[in-house]
This record gives sequence, structure tokens and C-alpha cells, in this order.
Amino acid sequence: MKATLDRITESVSFIRSKSSVKPKVGIILGSGLGAFVNEVEIKEKISFQEIPHFNPTTVEGHQGNLIMGNLGNVPVALLQGRNHYYEGHSMEMVVHPTRTLAMLGIEILVLTNSAGGFGDTMQAGDFMIIEDHINLMGANPLMGPNIKELGPRFPDMTEAYDRKLIEAMEKIFQKNNTKYHKGIYCGVSGPTYETPAEVRYLKMIGGKAVGMSTVPETIAANHLGLRVAALSCITNLAAGISRQKLTHQEVTETAKKVESQFTSFLKEFVLSLKD
Repeated sequence: MKATLDRITESVSFIRSKSSVKPKVGIILGSGLGAFVNEVEIKEKISFQEIPHFNPTTVEGHQGNLIMGNLGNVPVALLQGRNHYYEGHSMEMVVHPTRTLAMLGIEILVLTNSAGGFGDTMQAGDFMIIEDHINLMGANPLMGPNIKELGPRFPDMTEAYDRKLIEAMEKIFQKNNTKYHKGIYCGVSGPTYETPAEVRYLKMIGGKAVGMSTVPETIAANHLGLRVAALSCITNLAAGISRQKLTHQEVTETAKKVESQFTSFLKEFVLSLKD
């Protein structure tokens, strides 16, 4: 089995053979949020299946493409979909695309996801800026021997989500009079949705939203020294808050409803990063 660094190098070499774009910003698009790519001047579109050591996506709402291009004058690399721990991948493979983006040269990683909300006044279709997270996945992508070329053995997570990027996101929401929340994202392994008792526990420990992604990528990105910003689309109210049963169809339908609002926000935010 190839070493982690060798796999990353092979992925990067393949992508560079296909694209001359030198991305400054990397963006990972979550469930149902892939339409943002329509805003990008696409130079190359590469299926995950073509890229060495990338796994095809298996979840509805995750198209599974790497997009290299420009948003205005900001060179970007977009992952249209992601792999999840619950799909049976190792944590190392879940964060492999994040590490590949870092080695392609990005300085900022923007993570998006669909999440279940349980913060006060939250409604389906709201947005939440992630200001911190609680890792409840029972695993960490940095377990095992440390790869010093990627980062230190014990990376600091005091500011896992960059404060200045959070402030920039807030200013855009406020300028556009868009309702938003700030809060702690609880990362769980899935694939089952949470029980009402689990949601009460998550609320008790300070969470406002829960999902099955983002945390591994944030950890890997911090290990690599990237600045991270993350936004949740609250696509459903969590179990026990909502009276109805939860379905992935509800998640993708709600994401579709806020697609234009999400797209315009993300476009404005990424364009602000050129300053």
C-alpha cells in the first residue's frame, strides 16, 4: 500500500498535468450545494474517478467532480461533493482531497455542508457560520504516525475556524439583510440521523447544528496551516425538534430552495478574499 505522501503527490501530479490553474481558495460543496460551480469560469472539470486515489461519491447531491477555474480574479479549486466516513472510507481517505488541494497551493479552505439545526429560533433554510466544532466521530484523521511534511504532531485547534474569515462572512450576511446564526457544529459519524436524546445531549454540550462531515477536513486543513471558513445550510431541524421523520430527500430539497441565496453569498465571500 502506498504511503500517504506518495498518494497525495500522485493526485497533485495528475491534476497539474490537466490544469495550469494555481488555486488560492479551495471550496468543498456539501449536499445539494453543487450548483455554485455555475458561477465559476471553468478551466477544467475532472471527475473524481479519473484522479488517482480519489474515491467516487456515492451520496445523492454529491456530483463528484474537481473544478479548476476562476471566480472573478480569484483562482479556485472546487470539490463538487465529498467522501464521508460513514461510507466506509478511512479517515485518511476522507481528508485526501483536502490535502491534495493544500498541495496544489490553496491558502484558504471554505467548507460547506447541510446540517440538522437545533439552535434557538433556527428554521430549515437558515445559514449558520461555524465558529467551532466538537468532534464526536470517534476518530481523527491525524491518528497514526505523524507526517511531518504535512504538519506538527500536535496541531493547535484554538482557532480552527479563522476569526477574520468569520467576521467577513458576518459582514456580507448583515449587508444583505440575510438571517444567519453562528454556532458550534457537532460532527458525528452517521449514517443514522441522531435520536432525540442525542440531540438533547448535543444541545446540552453547546452545539447548535449536527452533521456527518466537515470536522475531519477542518482538522486536516489546520494541520496543514490553512485558514478555514465553514458554513452550514440548516436543511432540517434535528430529531426531537422537528415532529416529522428525517430524510435525505428533505435535506437536498431544502438545499435546492436556498441555492440562489447560498450561491450569491459564497460568490461575494470568495471575491472578498482577493483583498
